[in-house]
Amino acid sequence: MAQKIGMEVSIALGEAAKLANTDVIAAYPITPQTHIVEHIADMVANGEMDAEFITVESEHSAMSACLGSAAVGARTFTATAGQGLELMHEVLYVASALRFPIVMTVANRALSGPLNIWGDHSDVMATRDCGWIQFFVENGQEAFDLTLCAFRIAEDPTVMLPTMLSLDGFHLTHVVEPITLIEKSDVDKFIPPLKHPFALRPDKPVTMGAFAPPFIYTETKKIADEALRSSKKVIVSVWDEFGKRFGRHYNPVETYRTEDAKTLLLTMGSYSETAMVAIDNMRTKGEKVGLIHLRLWRPFPFAELKQTTENADNLFVLDRCISLGGPGGPVCSEIKAAFYDSQKKPSIIGFIGGLGGRDMTPGDFEYMTKRGKEIIQHGTKNEVEMIGVKE
Repeated sequence: MAQKIGMEVSIALGEAAKLANTDVIAAYPITPQTHIVEHIADMVANGEMDAEFITVESEHSAMSACLGSAAVGARTFTATAGQGLELMHEVLYVASALRFPIVMTVANRALSGPLNIWGDHSDVMATRDCGWIQFFVENGQEAFDLTLCAFRIAEDPTVMLPTMLSLDGFHLTHVVEPITLIEKSDVDKFIPPLKHPFALRPDKPVTMGAFAPPFIYTETKKIADEALRSSKKVIVSVWDEFGKRFGRHYNPVETYRTEDAKTLLLTMGSYSETAMVAIDNMRTKGEKVGLIHLRLWRPFPFAELKQTTENADNLFVLDRCISLGGPGGPVCSEIKAAFYDSQKKPSIIGFIGGLGGRDMTPGDFEYMTKRGKEIIQHGTKNEVEMIGVKE
């Protein structure tokens, strides 16, 4: 029987890695991710988890070690945050290009400088083109559930791609929540043993990804893009199966009170739940406002996004990352690009907020809604709309 326990979300993620029969963990501690791999290291050291924990000198080395373990067919997990993810950056491309089904949790953290250990989405947005499957969670239960799903998705023989799960640093990682754990026997039925179709073998040595001159490099990138896009049907299928087995359902694009909404907010991560409170407040005032929260970031859910906005007049997008010198935020830029050829589309306005761990209240989302309508009606001289900036 499923058991609900109050635990820190980081601990729940370690428990998920244990339940998934992870073979190898290579990780380097960095705030606010550290508790995840500390808990795993404790379980391995105490004999509670049958796995190899590789201690390394940096995050670059951690991902490099993950390449080696995944190459020989070992189920592989790691976790990082902020500057750690950026130090891995070079190796992330190798993992996806070689189709290694590594699962990684990213405790989202702001990037230096100035030095900041709190959460925003600067780190993960810098990796959006690395070829990894990427999705965002809003609470501890989702983090636990979707970590299990990540192994199943990454290791599907038609996918074989690394998968990155993002959760907000501190707002989720260090919070104690009621988590419904899943029995080990049920997880074993959901996640079959990994059978890497091209695992390295000493008796049949091969070279992987060594060199691609101009006459073949373009084709390799086209294949990589097609592989990532085609993984979406497996992602949806796995989430659907998880929902049928365990009663908790996940979709590429989630909605809240959107049925008759003419104005929609769009969020990613834990602030989505704060936005829901704002939606409820505005609804009591008679405003037809709803929420879209993107679960799947890569591959991008174009069709689902258009379907959920087809009756809306306005779409106000919150970015927790700023594209310095650019059009504002990366999420809003991608939303606008997704609609570029649509005959019917909402008016799209982007906002930047919650940088460096700054809290956003329901009132901030109500302001975002009011300000967005003002911009549509009267225009604005601002290149970038930022929420809560101190004058």
